[in-house]
Amino acid sequence: MVTGASAGIGEAIARDLVAAGARVVVNARRAERVNTLAADLNQQAGRTVAASVAGDCSDTGVIRAMLETARRTFGTRPDLVVVNAGRGLDGSVLTSDTEQWEEMIRTNHIGAARLMREAALEMTAGGKPLERPRDIIVIGSVVGRHVSPFSSMYGSTKFAVGGLAEGLRREVGPKGVRVTLVLPGFVVSEFQGVAGYRPEWVKQVFDRIGPVLEPADVARAVTFIAQQPPHVHLSEVMIRPTRQDYP
Repeated sequence: MVTGASAGIGEAIARDLVAAGARVVVNARRAERVNTLAADLNQQAGRTVAASVAGDCSDTGVIRAMLETARRTFGTRPDLVVVNAGRGLDGSVLTSDTEQWEEMIRTNHIGAARLMREAALEMTAGGKPLERPRDIIVIGSVVGRHVSPFSSMYGSTKFAVGGLAEGLRREVGPKGVRVTLVLPGFVVSEFQGVAGYRPEWVKQVFDRIGPVLEPADVARAVTFIAQQPPHVHLSEVMIRPTRQDYP
């Protein structure tokens, strides 16, 4: 299962996982985009390798619909859940738009916690530990580790997600479920525009530290994490453009 799969990192992860042999349930709020992605993946494979569930993945009902879609379409529980859906916000505690705080916290923190909870309950409902790889991979951010004023409200939500991932890792690791936190640096995608970063600031940063990461760079790391033997756990991976000096 991959959330936030209508574009950017989420779409790239879904495509890379299918290329590596996985079957996926993709989710995003934009129904047309996520349905088109699933159809494209199925057409390329010549068989059913993808199903889609549109909706807000911070809604428990949508999360459970994704789990049920996996069981109904592929006859199995998901053994890999990528907690990717999220949004950014330009500005600090002093300068960011307070009207957007609650929605961002609901999506980035509460929504991630709900998905992690449902995924972990599903993965630990029967089966022997380490009989097969089972992964919850959480997409955080470098600014969740090194919180910077240019996006400190957003960074605080990713800081919180890191805490959730580590707490869940300690809880379900003994049951054979691996929880991994992936912390990308600057990645070129729709993210910057949605977050409200000034285009001239983004261009200046990208020109200085580029080439920046592409979504496919993060996707390769996610696939690599999931391909490890069941007893091997990469609990945290930070990925930066080579020339990124800050944060």
